[in-house]
Amino acid sequence: MQYSEIMVRYGELSTKGKNRMHFINKLRRNIEHVLSIYPEVKVVTNRDRGHVYLNGVDYAPVADSLKKIFGIQSFSPVYKLDKDVDVLKAAVTTIMTSLYREGLTFKIASQRSDHHFELDSRDLNQVLGAAVFEALPGIRAQMKAPDITLKVEIREEAAYLSYETVKGAAGLPVGTSGKGMLMLSGGIDSPVAGYLSLKRGVALEVVHFASPPYTSPGSLRKSHELTRKLTGFGGNIQFIEVPFTEIQEEIKEKTPEAYLMTLTRRFMMRITDSIRQDRGGLVIINGESLGQVASQTLESMQAINAVTSTPIIRPLVTMDKLEIIDLAEKIDTFEISIQPFEDCCTIFAPARPKTHPKIKHVEQYEARLDVENLVARAVAGIKITEIKPQKEKDAVEELIESLL
Repeated sequence: MQYSEIMVRYGELSTKGKNRMHFINKLRRNIEHVLSIYPEVKVVTNRDRGHVYLNGVDYAPVADSLKKIFGIQSFSPVYKLDKDVDVLKAAVTTIMTSLYREGLTFKIASQRSDHHFELDSRDLNQVLGAAVFEALPGIRAQMKAPDITLKVEIREEAAYLSYETVKGAAGLPVGTSGKGMLMLSGGIDSPVAGYLSLKRGVALEVVHFASPPYTSPGSLRKSHELTRKLTGFGGNIQFIEVPFTEIQEEIKEKTPEAYLMTLTRRFMMRITDSIRQDRGGLVIINGESLGQVASQTLESMQAINAVTSTPIIRPLVTMDKLEIIDLAEKIDTFEISIQPFEDCCTIFAPARPKTHPKIKHVEQYEARLDVENLVARAVAGIKITEIKPQKEKDAVEELIESLL
């Protein structure tokens, strides 16, 4: 037998009151975006649950995609069958025989929304349970916490069977908490910060700084692939590439080396904030973790934050590196992040960065630079690409083609 659909149960959405349908509709659109790699699959949602109709598509890869989507509490693969008692008896017998082991307990839980069906729920439970006992005399029925609960639903159009419940990612549907700008460098940390923001319903637009020829096309592809991994949790993401060569060269030429990192990040923050304002973002998100590197101190964060009044979210601020790596491996970004391509934060990194920068000194050194025009030219030169989910096979083939 082949699964016909997947029944989706919602997570925290049960607490959303009058906004419930807004959250559910957003979740439906996110599921549609993530599953757009399977054109045959159709998604329908109502107030109580969602339905992903497979239409012949293999269940396993679709299930793998659903496991990542925030807002889904759990889901169950479902068999669609004719509303015929003999067909149902044969189906439950086949399913239970395939699952049977010594000591296995089960129960049949029937529900009938089609009241014209020949058996009511209680009778259907007894008839189907008897069929299982006949095929498997050693099996035991158990009404409380059985090993297997075989659910049978009789609807107007057909009968549906399910027994497996798969845990989802929970959280909130991406986009229900507003939009944030994720500063993505290409390292280990920023994709994890993006993942944690997505989990709480924040829609992301990725801002990536490129400094050719110091940063290579490989570095840009790496950031595209990290962004693509994040699309698996809620759908398409706008990738914003910022030209940063001129600014980094100006900083290197005209300011003390020890302040290079602080000044660079202040420029990045200004540019990201300008893009945020133009594109309706509410917050800026980055992957900084307190004390992880010399430049990530409270004094450095204060000096960097001083250029904007926009809230800066640092989801990783209290996490150590091992915790961050564990999450990066969980979301499958770690192996991409450690590819040996340089990024803007490392190409001109000073040997001894200032760990406790004074804002008055930072401002003195910035006075040597044409800050306003440098920022304006960078913002004017941005390139925007929509990153969509992609089958792993297609992603590998695309990467090989780009390297040829």
